Formats: sequence, structure tokens, C-alpha cells
Amino acid sequence: MSVTGPFVFSVEKTDFNQRLDVIVASHLSECSRSFAAALIRNGSIRVNRTAVKPGYRLKPGDIVGGSIPPPEPVTFGPENIPLEFLYEDGELAVINKPAGMVVHPAPGNYTGTVVNAMLFHCPDLGNIGGDIRPGIVHRLDKDTSGAMVVAKNGTAHNFLTRQFKERSIKKEYLAIVHGNMKADAGRICLPIGRHPTQRKKMSTVGSAGRRAETLWQIKERYAGVTLLRLDLKTGRTHQIRVHCSAIQHPVVGDALYGGRRNISAAGIAVDKFKHLIAGVKRQMLHARRLQFVHPITRKSLTFEAPVPEDMRSLMADLATYSNIP
Repeated sequence: MSVTGPFVFSVEKTDFNQRLDVIVASHLSECSRSFAAALIRNGSIRVNRTAVKPGYRLKPGDIVGGSIPPPEPVTFGPENIPLEFLYEDGELAVINKPAGMVVHPAPGNYTGTVVNAMLFHCPDLGNIGGDIRPGIVHRLDKDTSGAMVVAKNGTAHNFLTRQFKERSIKKEYLAIVHGNMKADAGRICLPIGRHPTQRKKMSTVGSAGRRAETLWQIKERYAGVTLLRLDLKTGRTHQIRVHCSAIQHPVVGDALYGGRRNISAAGIAVDKFKHLIAGVKRQMLHARRLQFVHPITRKSLTFEAPVPEDMRSLMADLATYSNIP
């Protein structure tokens, strides 16, 4: 459900006796629990057209309705930030986003983003796709590296956006995860929605989850961790990180979903394994390959982003230590 404008929904059976602010946050994309609570307190969100408190417990037959105000305009502009371009023409650009770089401006990150950098490189981008996310048709998490496409005009933006909605764009990732997978390949089909109590997290539990599917295949087995190739069939927020955590193999370095834990590794000294993992500064997740149809030529294009140095270094060390008797 959209995060702005009027809305109304009936309380589902699984929502009975749940807090109003929690359920509103789960139904409205990108609406945090605290934001929902603030809107409930000022009367923007009501139950059965009656003002209630954020902690109101929902009952059978309740109708939740209200209106989410549009975000306040934010002033931001172009910045001369270097970008690695995998491809560029008059319609679009494919970049290799580095880990640590936010895609678009948001509270706390109004500078140093992909959008700021692209506005410098392509000044006309500011009129494409909205004021806050010009040219952006998909995103990668701040600490996920790899290939992403940016539209440079309205035609390209609409065409690429439609491909993402239709799930015809192919996205392949590499991830280093904790533990040793029993099978060589598999499929994770678990719905993903906002975590019922922790607003920064997504979860596979709860009543408001949307269908999510991830295919995985082992590329390399190390002592204590595994390198996976993953194909996304859907594009939910934090999908790979949430799915890997849900099957007890969180992405190494992912502090939000359990990837900081220490796990003993047979075949290498435990202290060496802990030392390697302690040195990881971000989730070991990389968008390796991106395939889509060009909006003008209608030809299928495939781009690969080279594995970043921190992941290559970790894999090399893991391979060395895994072979130590």
C-alpha cells in the first residue's frame, strides 16, 4: 500500500488484538511505527472514524483509515563524486555502486548519495522520477555493492520501472553466509514484511508479508562459511539478507540480521576464523550481474560488476585457512 495519500483497510483476523501503530506500519510501505504513532496521535489515522491512541488494540470489524501526508521537500543538489560506470548512453547509465554509498537522499543522508553524484554527471536528471529519487528505478542497500541502472529520461525511467514491476529484469548476487549449507542449491519462498516491533528490520513472520522468492546455489564451500550465488525472483526490501537469516545462514557482516555472530569452523583454527569475521566491516553482499531490455533498442543487455576488494580479500583468506589441516 502506498505510503502517501488517503487509505483505508479492514482489520484481518491475524491483526486482532495487535497494536494499531504496529499494524499501520506493516500495511503502509516505508511507514515506520514511530511515524504511524505520530499520525495516530494527531488524528490523521483513525479507527472507525474515531481518534484513538497508538496502542489501541484492534478488534474484529474495525476499519482503519486516514491520510499520509507527502514528504516535505528536501533541498539537495549535484556533487562531484566519482562513479564507476559499467555502461552509459543517452537513455541510461549502469554503475558499480560501492559499499557504503546511499542510493538516494533521505533523513540523515542528504549528501554523498548516488543521486547527488548522478545530478552532477547528468544535470537533466532532476526532472525524472520524482524530486527525491530522480532517475532511480531500483536501489541497493547502503552497504551492498554492485550493479544498478539509472534512467536518464522519462521514457527510459517508465520502461525500466515496468520491467522491474513485471519481474523480467534478472538480478544475480554473490553473498558470503555463515555456516555450511547441506544442499548444493535451493529455493527460499518466505513472505517478507515489516518487522512487527523493530522498524528498521524486515521479517518473514507476521500477517502483512508479501510473496518473496530467492534461488540460491553454492559457488564455494569454506570452513565455517559458504559463498552463494543468488537469483532474485522478487524484489523485496532486504530480501537476500532476510531470507538467508531466516534459514539460519545470515550474510557475514550483516549486523542487522545476525551476521556478526561467531561460529566455530571445523578445519581452521577458531581464533583465525573469528579474526577474519571481526575484520568484516559490512554485509558481504554484492550485486554481481544485471540483465534488462534496453528501452530504445529493445535489445537484452547484461552487465557484470567486478567483485569488490573486501570480498575478494576475505574469500582468498578463507580459502587459505580452510585448507590448513
